[in-house]
Amino acid sequence: MTSEPKVHIVGVGSDGLGGLTGQARDLLQQADVILGSDQTFSLLPELKAERIKIGADLTEPARFLEKNLGSKRMVVLASGDPLFYGVARWLCDHVGKERFEVLPHVSSMQLAFARIKESWEEAYLTNLATHSLEEVLDRIRTAETVGLFTSEQEDPPRIARQLLARGLDYFKAYVCENLGAPDERVTQGELTDIQDMEFAPLNVMILKRKPGRPDQQRLASRFRRFGNPDDVFAQSRPKSGLITQAEVRAIALAQLDVQPASVVWDIGAGSGSVSIEAAQLAHLGMVYAIEQDVADYHLIVANAQTFGLRNLTAIHGMAPAVFDGLPAPDCIFVGGLGKEVARLLEATFAALRPGGRLVVHVASLDNLSAVYATLKSLTAHVSALLVNLARGNEQLETLRFEALNPTFLLGTIKAEGNR
Repeated sequence: MTSEPKVHIVGVGSDGLGGLTGQARDLLQQADVILGSDQTFSLLPELKAERIKIGADLTEPARFLEKNLGSKRMVVLASGDPLFYGVARWLCDHVGKERFEVLPHVSSMQLAFARIKESWEEAYLTNLATHSLEEVLDRIRTAETVGLFTSEQEDPPRIARQLLARGLDYFKAYVCENLGAPDERVTQGELTDIQDMEFAPLNVMILKRKPGRPDQQRLASRFRRFGNPDDVFAQSRPKSGLITQAEVRAIALAQLDVQPASVVWDIGAGSGSVSIEAAQLAHLGMVYAIEQDVADYHLIVANAQTFGLRNLTAIHGMAPAVFDGLPAPDCIFVGGLGKEVARLLEATFAALRPGGRLVVHVASLDNLSAVYATLKSLTAHVSALLVNLARGNEQLETLRFEALNPTFLLGTIKAEGNR
């Protein structure tokens, strides 16, 4: 019984034939036809087989492979790991996985991280040959580590200039050129240094966030009234993951039913995302953002300035001690809970105007039980909502979903006559 004929997809590095395994060398030397790009062919000038160039459009090469399967010994040549931003994924999806065998080489991205001795396990990785810098800017802005396959149009100096122009000066940059070749070079420095340098076309750029630097807000000509992306708001690191996520924020504001002239309290406001969007909805009213952390207090002020808001007052202090002197609220959002949950919620509910709405954002099961029990002791009806979200993210030209941590929204309306 003979095995079904296969097309081999072989990854090659900058060191050419000498860096391949014996199996990979034999396959290439015995092949009748080799399909690859000009770049990969240049790494293996000694090969004698017929060459077919692969460009951006893989449709014709795929047809050739299907037509000649079993009659010719064919090898597809790719850079590094063919399944990592390479041709193998597309060919397997469109021709069939059973038609191929993949022999990977070390990816240039993997080599680059090895050269600078950093882990790429949690890094955001993308290819600027298939995605423009503008498309991935929001992911870069909030990442700790970024790995970029650069392109002719988006080379390291241009990337550095674009990041600096957007205020993203908080990354240390590494540019790794001609990895595995005799003229390999690794350059590290500030983005201000990289923007004026020249690099070989074959390079990988790595960005590493400097310690303690906050996320920078995205500059936009117009903001949404509510549900703005999380990265619009300046946030403290490493606490940025604690922001009320855009989708949860939108639901909470709908439950609060903020009206144009509403008075809103945001208790435990953090960087002020809920306060700011409430202020945009209550443009004739006033929002009070209460925050005990001094760094977050200053972020609220900065974010309010970014949005151009005049009806938001940031208050540095601890609830409920700062309630005295504030106008009675129509809506209260509680986004930060300390240890004394019952005392805070009792004082908060007492301050709410009759007919007003209270919404509490809870992130843990322990707090969920405590908050629900406290609210039930104050009012007959308490709504409870579990918010389970996943955001779509395009990786390797495939749509995937990244789950956000589940959270809870508990809400109530203070009955008329309940004081």
